[in-house]
Amino acid sequence: MRKLTLWLPLALFAFFAGLAAYMLTQEKDQLIESTMIGQPLPEFALQPAFEGLPGASKSDFTGKPKLLNIWASWCLPCIAEAPQLEALQRQGVEIIGIAIRNKPEDVAGFLAKYGNPYTRVGSDRISEVQLAIGSSGVPETFVIDGKGVIRYQHIGDVGADDVPTLLAELEKAK
Repeated sequence: MRKLTLWLPLALFAFFAGLAAYMLTQEKDQLIESTMIGQPLPEFALQPAFEGLPGASKSDFTGKPKLLNIWASWCLPCIAEAPQLEALQRQGVEIIGIAIRNKPEDVAGFLAKYGNPYTRVGSDRISEVQLAIGSSGVPETFVIDGKGVIRYQHIGDVGADDVPTLLAELEKAK
């Protein structure tokens, strides 16, 4: 009995240390996908994020498929994706932006410095719309079909190798 009480704590420690080591070697999916895929956009009407472009609302997502880009002027990955968004715009893609927790002067400064691929930019000061569509961070880009239904979600910054995927998803959303 004495041997058991001596070895049991050591065996339990070894078991939990081994379990922790195993869990640390497993790949984790850190991305949280929206549960809104296949669902209509929620009702929203956002004021313009700065003077120069109109705000954004659910009614802007009728007709042809469009991209909805959730971004912020303080977001470093948003800077990285700016050239790809402009490339998509040059290919005829309409992109509507929602600026999260920004001041108008910061939005205007960002777009002046890094380019403006947007036809509209709404101001979501408290992330209400961002959360309603199932976005977990910035940047995120959604493909919205011509009936206002969320068809695809791209989490993180849009890289050059993501452009063909977004174009294909826009085509599928027609």
